[in-house]
Amino acid sequence: MKNEARGLRRLYNAFFYSMAGFKSAFYHEEAFRQEVIIALIFIPLGLLIGSGPIEKILLVGSVLLVLIVELLNSGIEAVVDRVGAEYHELAKRAKDYGSAAVLLSLVNLTVVWVFLMLKQWV
Repeated sequence: MKNEARGLRRLYNAFFYSMAGFKSAFYHEEAFRQEVIIALIFIPLGLLIGSGPIEKILLVGSVLLVLIVELLNSGIEAVVDRVGAEYHELAKRAKDYGSAAVLLSLVNLTVVWVFLMLKQWV
C-alpha cells in the first residue's frame, strides 16, 4: 500500500493541488478566465447590494457556482481529450453535458440576480 499523507499534511497537499488546479484552469481555459473577471466584479457587488445574509449568500453563491461548474466541465473536457482525439458520440455527449451544466449555472446566476434586483427596485 502506498504511503499516503494523512491529517494536516493531507490537507496541506490538497490545498496546493487545488491552487495548481486554479492556476491551470486560468492559464488554459478562456471561459474560466472570463468567469473569474465576472466574479471579481459580482462578488463584491453582491456583498454590497445584498440586504441581509441570505441575499448575500444567494448572490455570491450563484457566482461561485458558475466557477465550480466551469472547473468540473474543464475537467471532463480534459479527460475526454486525453482519451482520444477521434470523434466518438459518447465523448461528444460528455462534453455537451458539461457545457449544458455551465449554461444552467449561468441561467441560475441570472435568475437569482434579476429576482433579487427586482425585489430591491419594486
